[in-house]
Amino acid sequence: MIFPVSCKFVGNASTMPHGEKVYFLTQYLIKSTENGLEILEVTPGDGDGLLRPVKSVKLLAGPKDIAVWEEQVNPHDRAYLIRKAMTTGKRATIFGSTTDHMTFVIDPSFDEFETVHVFDNTPPKASLSETLKSLESIGYFEPDSIIFEHHIEDISEYEADVYPCRAGGFQRTLDRANVREGDIVACCKTGRQICEETSDAELTFRETCPVTRIDKEPFIARCCRMDEAGIQVHNGCFGVVVHWAAPPREICENLDAMLFEWRKRKYGE
Repeated sequence: MIFPVSCKFVGNASTMPHGEKVYFLTQYLIKSTENGLEILEVTPGDGDGLLRPVKSVKLLAGPKDIAVWEEQVNPHDRAYLIRKAMTTGKRATIFGSTTDHMTFVIDPSFDEFETVHVFDNTPPKASLSETLKSLESIGYFEPDSIIFEHHIEDISEYEADVYPCRAGGFQRTLDRANVREGDIVACCKTGRQICEETSDAELTFRETCPVTRIDKEPFIARCCRMDEAGIQVHNGCFGVVVHWAAPPREICENLDAMLFEWRKRKYGE
């Protein structure tokens, strides 16, 4: 795959008012031809000026191999651009217009990306998963070359009598109702502890904690217990657990620390 690290390395050669010269940072040019756009790899020549003569040019993709994505995109959301490039049916996809910043993807692939597995629940909102999706969409993870695979459990399908919290919209929840003999209770370790402290009823429990479902690595999972948080190996899988109320900054700090340790384990970095 060829995907410029930043759109600042991609020049628009539809017009070249200063002749065969390019900005000194330029690595690629997108150029208009009679048949359409083409993508060129260029090497600026030696010199001290901002504009330098072109030392070499290599054609990377011609008009027949190129699709143009006309919708506006965030050039920093690399995973999104790769996914879109995979749908065009062309070897190369150009993003942006000739009047705006442009970038491109050639031979799109996720082979060079690390997949982080996200374990979360709904309802209410799967806040860990949604936070990571939001940060990904603004390009926060651009330097990390990671993508996320989301494993979201819908606990409303458990057909329980009692659920953990009123925020999920359930009629009977542990934070506003007493359990009764024979109830099926959907909850985690915290919920079971509440039941044990407040009732002698015989109950059936259905586990809801995302941490108990971890079966892939590296992972990031959400849990309501502070004592369960941190970088760890769970079910033989390496990753990190964050508190259910962790704000975005805390989530990112934990994710970054986990990835640092993961890459040391995996690659010896």
